[in-house]
Order: sequence, then C-alpha cells, then structure tokens
Amino acid sequence: MSVLAVVLLTGSFILYGVNDTPEGKNQILLKALMQGLSTGHYQPEKIDDSFSRKVYDLYLERLDFNKKFLLASDVAKLNKYQTALDDQLRQGSLEFFDVSADLIEQRVKESEAFYKEILAKPFDFTKNEEIELDGEKLTFAKDKAALKEAWRKQLKYQTLSRLADMQKEQEKAIANGEDVEKKSFEQMEQEAREKLMKTYDDLYRRLSETTREDRRATFINAITNVYDPHTSYFPPKDKENFDIQFTGRLEGIGASLQEKDGQIKVMEIVPGSPSYKQGDLKPGDVIKKVAQGTEEPVLVEGMRLDDAIQLIRGKKGTEVRLTVKKPDGTSEVIPIVRDVIELADTYAQSAIINDEQKIGYIKLPGFYADFENKDGRFSGADVKKEIEKLKAAGVEGLVLDLRNNGGGSLSDAIEMAGLFIDKGPVVQVKTASGKAVVLEDRDPQVQYEGPLVVLVNSNSASASEILAAALQDYNRAVIVGTPTYGKGTVQQFFELDQALPAQFNTYKPFGALKLTTQKFYRINGGTTQLRGVTPDIILPDAYSYMEFGEKEQEYPLPFDEIAPAKYKPLSQEYLNIAQVQASSKNRIANNKSFQLVEESAQRLKKQSDNTVRSLQLEKYLAEERKAEAEAKRFEEAQEEVPVLDVARLQQDLNALNGDTAKVARSKEFTKSLKKDIYVEEAVSIIKDLKK
Repeated sequence: MSVLAVVLLTGSFILYGVNDTPEGKNQILLKALMQGLSTGHYQPEKIDDSFSRKVYDLYLERLDFNKKFLLASDVAKLNKYQTALDDQLRQGSLEFFDVSADLIEQRVKESEAFYKEILAKPFDFTKNEEIELDGEKLTFAKDKAALKEAWRKQLKYQTLSRLADMQKEQEKAIANGEDVEKKSFEQMEQEAREKLMKTYDDLYRRLSETTREDRRATFINAITNVYDPHTSYFPPKDKENFDIQFTGRLEGIGASLQEKDGQIKVMEIVPGSPSYKQGDLKPGDVIKKVAQGTEEPVLVEGMRLDDAIQLIRGKKGTEVRLTVKKPDGTSEVIPIVRDVIELADTYAQSAIINDEQKIGYIKLPGFYADFENKDGRFSGADVKKEIEKLKAAGVEGLVLDLRNNGGGSLSDAIEMAGLFIDKGPVVQVKTASGKAVVLEDRDPQVQYEGPLVVLVNSNSASASEILAAALQDYNRAVIVGTPTYGKGTVQQFFELDQALPAQFNTYKPFGALKLTTQKFYRINGGTTQLRGVTPDIILPDAYSYMEFGEKEQEYPLPFDEIAPAKYKPLSQEYLNIAQVQASSKNRIANNKSFQLVEESAQRLKKQSDNTVRSLQLEKYLAEERKAEAEAKRFEEAQEEVPVLDVARLQQDLNALNGDTAKVARSKEFTKSLKKDIYVEEAVSIIKDLKK
C-alpha cells in the first residue's frame, strides 16, 4: 500500500470563515475542495482556460469512454464549456455538470431500446466484419443510426465471445467422455444472446440507480485528477468503504481496484490475500464481468467502482469468478475463493538456495508496521531477524526480493536500508513549500556486509523504490529486474467535515479529500516519481513493452531533481558493476527461458496494439487458437527450467509445529522459488560479485 499519512484537518486548515454566508451544499463542497487544492496540494494548478480544457477532456473521456451513449451533436453542445470551467469553479457553479448529466441520463435511457431490439434476433457470424475495441480510437456517432450500428457490433462481439466459449466447453466435455447434452450451433447462439440480454437488463437496472451524487463525484474527480492521479475526492459512502478496506475488516479477494475510463482496473494485489495465493489476477488486468460461483456473470463495464466492489466482496469460502481482459487483449476467467488475508503470507520469509555456495533469500511482500499493538510486527525488525538466521546458517550472499511490493511504512524502509549501510541519508522528502528534509539511518551498525542483490519489477512501488534507490546510490547492492512503478509522492487524507465551520453542520457529511502533499527524492537528488528506479541489470519480462506504472496515469507529477544529500557511496570497485552486467548479459542471451520471455513480451505488445477483432466466427476462433497455442508453448517451456535447490531454515520448519495449513504454505513458498528464473539469475549475479 502507498505511504499514507491519515490526518484530521483541524484549525490549521479551515476552508470557510465563520461569517461566510451559507450556500447550497454542492456550492459549499466545490468551493471547499478548490480552496483545499489551491492551498494544500504539492503543486497547485493555475486555474485558467488551460486547466479548464484538461478537466473537460478528462471528464468527457470518463463520461462516455466507449462512446456508447453520446452523439457527436451532444459533444458539440458540451464543447462550448471547454474554456468556461475555470470561471464556473471559482463561482461554485455546476452548470456544465448539470447539462452533461442531463444529456448522459437521456442518452442512456434511449439506448436501452438498442440492445433489446438487437439481441432479439440471431446474428450472422459468416459475415466478414470487424470491431474496434479501444474506446480512444473510436469517434462519437454522427446520429442515432450510426450509434445503433455501433451497438450492434458490440453486442455481436460479446455474443460471439460467449458462443466461442460455449463451443469450446462442449468440445472439451465430449473429448473427456462426459455425459453432456450436445447442443446445436443455433441453440448455443440463442442461449448466448439470452444470457447477454439478462446481463444488460441487470446493467441498465443499476444504471437507473445511479444518482446525481454519484455523477457529481465523477466530475469532481476529473478536477482533482488534473492535479495528479492520486489526488481524489471521496464522497461519504466511498470514504466509508475506503476506511473498511484500510483497516482490513472485510473479506474479499485482496485486490486494490481503480475505476478508469469506465473500466475497473486492478492496481495492486495485497500480499497474503486470496488473489495473491491464486496467482492469476495481476496489476493491469481489467475486470469485465463478475460472477458468483457458477451463476451468470454480471457486466461491470461502466459501473461505479463502489458497486463493482460490492459484487466482488462476499462471505468467506464463497467463490467469485472474474472475467478479465489481460494487457495483451486476451480474456481469462479467474476463479477466486474469498477469504481473509493470511497475515503469515504478508510477513518477511527466508530460504536458503544451495548452488555451490549457500545463498540467502528474503521475500518481503510489503513494508508492514503495526503501531496499534504492543507486540505488533514491523518489517524492518523482521528482515533483521531473517538476516541473522541466514548469517548463522552460513550464507555467502543475499537476495532481497521486492517484486510486487507496493510499499508501506517509510520508517521501516529507512531502518531496512540501515541494515546494509553505515549511518547516513536514505531519502529526501520535499513539501509544497520547497523545503527538503533528509531522513537518515542513524544506527552505525551494519547487519549484513556481504554480496547483495535486490530484485524489483514494475509493481515495486513507493517504499520499495526508496529502499532500492538508496542501496543503488550507495553502490551497496546490484538492483536487478525491470524498472519500478514510479510513485514518488505522499498523500494525506483531509476530512472535510472537520475542515468546515459549525455553521455548515446541517449540510454534513461532505466526505474527504486525498491530497498529494509531498514528494520523495533519492539521496542523489533525482525523484523516484514517474521514472522509478532503473535496475543495474534489466531482465526480460512478459510486460517489458507494455505501459505500466505512474507514467501510464493521466497528469502525473513530473520527474525533477533537487540538490543531492551529503552521503558517502562505496567505491565503484566494490560492485565492479560493468563486469557483472557483461556476465549477466551473456547468460541471458544464452538462456532459453529468457529468450522465450522476450519473445512472449513482443507477442503481448503486438496483441495489445491490435485492438481490432473479427466478428466472423471462424476467424475469431482461429485467432483464439493461435493465442492459446502460443501461451501453451510458453507454459511447456517453463517446465524445462532447471530446478533450484531451495530449503527452509530448520528453525522455521520447527516453528510450523506440524500445522497442516502452515506446512502447505511453506511448501508453496519454496516451490514457487525452485523454477523462478529471476531468482536463478540473481544467484548467478551473487556468484559474480564474489569473484
């Protein structure tokens, strides 16, 4: 989770004077938010015509991303407000929002007739036609006839997708000798349309329940997100849901989700969660449908994030099936059994890799810190204990795995850096006032002095980036993997109810504002924002050519530099990085597994860029079979990967006390390492460092 300071606004941040004249609730909210953004944000925007255009474009994109409702004439009507929003916001006016909300509500209601009429008749899947699936590449329909045609193609594609799945399931069942009713093509086609009809009936029922407050929150977040993607407004209900998620009181799948362009996107997988253990759901996946067990899936495209989360949450032990669109454009159904997060899986774990020498391995899923409990666990202290155990076992090198570590406690990241360096600066934090504060490790003791490799990937964020950057700047470790996420900002929560004076009590609750207030900088002066940490050794990754991380977001804060802190890096000879890089490059070039990963990455990029799909059944099935064959070839090649000799420490095995659940998790932990080609290369780099 990102580093958050959850604070309450008191007298230091009053948004209205006690003598101000009360206005309507919406005007009060808008003025309070604009004042909060202008005085509290790290990099306030100038409220002018340029700002107005940005808000307008972002809101229009979210209002109808797939261009399923609005006509070109509607957009022309809204265009006159492009440079007027700055003036309206200063006045507390919601004129543009009201006009846009009236329009979209009217068009949504009219479009209901489209799907009912179109799905009432069979489709011709022999006709050679195509559909563009990327909303950004589409244009708004010139009239209702063109809009209806766009709906026809969309519904035909969705029916085709269901029909193809039904055919494959029937063929598989027959091949396995199962006793199933063999359905004709016509029967399956009709069934696919009927199920899709029900899906849209449910979707339009939910759309009819969308309130003006829901739509207003979307508009307000178009304003806040122009400041940066992490500055957001939380209406009272959404803030309540965030608090539940933050305190971990609800059972679900353990994924952090974001609504973007009308789509529900996976941003982070929580360590120890059902999604984490199931393994198929990844950051970057877009959730298209949600099904309760074997029930008919519900379409979540265009749904409010709050409503989608309600579908995904549920009782422990029940199954939710997510239909997701992968970054390469392929679809996959992922079954996940809801459960509470296994705390043991969120803590640091270690193992020994025997490869001529003993190499220590520590997996750190997150920078956790439990300040509430007297005997609470802290990641810095836990990693220190793991290092001590590995040293006692005689390891000659150490791999610290920060892959998929989304961050957490800043103080623990600083403490962890201190385990590997002498005392000194670790990170710089700069506020909106321009003052940079250097945060240091003040403990001169070095817990581990041997060869060190840190593994990172595009999902290593925030505190992970701070630790990796510090160890890189000190020349203390070789950073290996793919460029990190690039989130170098800090947010604070401001409770609007506590920021407004008592005269507005009758209008409360107002919700909360999550505001970006600080920025992280490396000790060498560069920020981790946007660019993240570039590894010393970059390894091929399945998503190497895909856009991931902060740079994929709209209006992220820029990369910049400040004066470096005063620190003493180790000599360049300590790591001999040029020679280590050359050796690794040679190994990777001759490693069949990495060659396949590179090939797969290029294939995924090609598939992702090709957003046009055939609506002809035979062509569609041929494309599906080709993609499945390539994926299968990659999976089969992974079976040939050499197996590492991985073992848990005996004292860790003894601590399991024969608990079957703990033993199973321990076995799964070591099993996942045995064929991890990235860990294998990290071990080889450790051996190079020892030469």
